[in-house]
Parts: sequence; structure tokens; C-alpha cells
Amino acid sequence: MKRYEERLEQDLQDIRTRVAQLFAAVTDSVEDAVRAFLNLDRKLASGVILGDYAVNRATRDIDGLCHIFVALHLPSAGILRYISSVLRLTREVERVGDYAVGVARAALQLSRPLPTDVARDFELLAGDSQHLLREAMRAFNESNPELARATKQTALREHTTFDKVYEDLLREGEKGLWPMRELFALQFSFIRLTRISDQAKNICEETLFAATGEAKQPKIFRILFLDERNDFCSILAEALARKGFGGSGQFHSAGWKPAERARPEVLAFLDHRGYDISELAPRAVSTSPLELAANHVIVSLEGDVRPRLPVVPFYTAVLEWEVASGLGDADVQVDEAQLENAYKELSLHIRDLMKTLSGKLSS
Repeated sequence: MKRYEERLEQDLQDIRTRVAQLFAAVTDSVEDAVRAFLNLDRKLASGVILGDYAVNRATRDIDGLCHIFVALHLPSAGILRYISSVLRLTREVERVGDYAVGVARAALQLSRPLPTDVARDFELLAGDSQHLLREAMRAFNESNPELARATKQTALREHTTFDKVYEDLLREGEKGLWPMRELFALQFSFIRLTRISDQAKNICEETLFAATGEAKQPKIFRILFLDERNDFCSILAEALARKGFGGSGQFHSAGWKPAERARPEVLAFLDHRGYDISELAPRAVSTSPLELAANHVIVSLEGDVRPRLPVVPFYTAVLEWEVASGLGDADVQVDEAQLENAYKELSLHIRDLMKTLSGKLSS
């Protein structure tokens, strides 16, 4: 038995060593790609592209070792969780290598140094992405769930930075000084950096599973309902969504010209059906790009809302629902039948949206 245990530990350590080596190779690839992009170093960029073949071979070798390990040792409990995490994690790490290659290929498209604002943005995003990646990989190597949780929370906030970057790129494009090919290369590289942060988050989730058995938590979606006055349809949608899908989303409503108070008939309608109306009150939509970017979905209940927003966040979906058309005006009286129809239409829309987002018909 002792000899068997020694063999198991030796094989397991071999896999751990290979994983650590893969992490180091991919981290180096990302750092070299960023350096090549900032310094227009074509030789270094080409080295990153060619070096990715070794990364791909390493991931295949680790996959093979994991399958052999399972066949020989029939592991259970923590060891089995670790091996299954490694099998998923190699795909995540291989993608990070692909993103580094993407940045390197984009560097080969550039003919001039980056503008000051764009270079600053790139360094900021690159620094954040590299830090998250290193911390996520360290958490996995050390089987450190606390570090994994902290790094995952940081990674979840990274997309808000990209919207500022996107605006800076648009301003550069409007100057007409950069060829379209190079502008696309810039945008492509910024997107790849945000994807590296996404993969860091995924590595953290694998760490939590391997170390504690904690499965990936269902995603909580933030959804904002908008119309002009925020006293009828949008506030009705907020109440419906909170009650039906409170476990799958965070729901809010607002208006670009909010009324002083919600319509009494709407509140009475909801109260009669057992909805909590204590927090339902019209509010103005925030003009902060960061607050808007925190929403996964913005739903307009009165036509195209994009001209009324200071910016449409890059990672936010914007939908338009035709519900209770013509009833949003302050001087239009809404009767019980119209409220019932709006209630049913919104219920169907919300159910379909949440089924698409979370795969559930209710919380």
C-alpha cells in the first residue's frame, strides 16, 4: 500500500509541476505580447506567435497525464476534483495563450507608436489583466481559496474599465489620423486583454472547486427597465421581475423624466396581488458610464433609448419591448383591464428574457 501511495503522490506531483510550468509559459507569453505591442517590437511579437505551439503541446501533454492518472489510480474526493479541474483549466490557459498571440499579431499591424491616451489605457488594462492572471494562477498552484475569491471579485469589475478605453479609441478614430486596419488592431488588442481577465476569473472558480468542492455559482444578472416617467410600465416590470426572478437577477427601473410618484392605480394593482411596493418610486436614470456599464441588459419600454443615454456600454445588451403603447403619458388614465394586459405582456417578456439568460423559468 505504501508503494502505491508513493506512486500516486509522484504522479500527482508530476501533474502539478507540469501545470505550474504551463502557467509560467503563458504568463511570459502575455507579458511579451504586451511589451511587443507597446514597443512595436516585431521580433518579440513573432516569438510569441511561434511560442504558442509549445503551449498547445503542453496542454495536450497535461490532458494525457490526467487521463492516465484517472485510469491508473481511480482517484476520489479531493484528488478527483483536482484532476477534473486541471482538465478544464488547461482549456482556459490555452485560451489565454491564444489571446496573447492575438495581441502579438495586432502589434505586427501597427506602423507607429500608440497615442498617449491609448498607450496609457493599454498599460492600465494590461497591468490589471496580468496581475489578475498571476494571482489566479498562484491561487491554483497554492490551493488558496481565499486568494481565489478575492481575485475573482476584482476580475468581475474589469469590464467597466473597457468602456473608457472604447471611448478613447473612438476619439482617435474621429481624428482620422489612423488607418482603419490599425484602429481595428488596437480595439482587437484591448478586447483580448479583457478576455484574459475573464479567464483569470474562470481559473479562480476552478481553484475553489478543487480546494473546497465549491461549485460555480449561478450568474446574477443586473437588468434596468427604462421609460420616460418611471411611474407605470418600467416600475411594473421591476416589481414583476423582483418577485419572479429575485434569485437570478438584480432589477431596477428609472426614467429620463421621472414623475414625482408612481401612479396610485399601479401601486394598488400590485399591492392587491401581494407585491412589495414599499421601495417602488420613480427615479432618474444615472448618466454615469460606470453605473450604466454595471447592467447586463437595459430594457426600454418606450422606443429607442440609446439617444437618451450618454453612452451605450460596450458589454450591455439593449432591448426594446412594445408594452402598453400610448399609455405612458401623464394625462392618460389607465384602467384595470389595461393594467392587466400590461402585466401579462411584461410577465411573458421577463420570463423569456430570464429563460435566455439563466435557463430558468423562475427563481
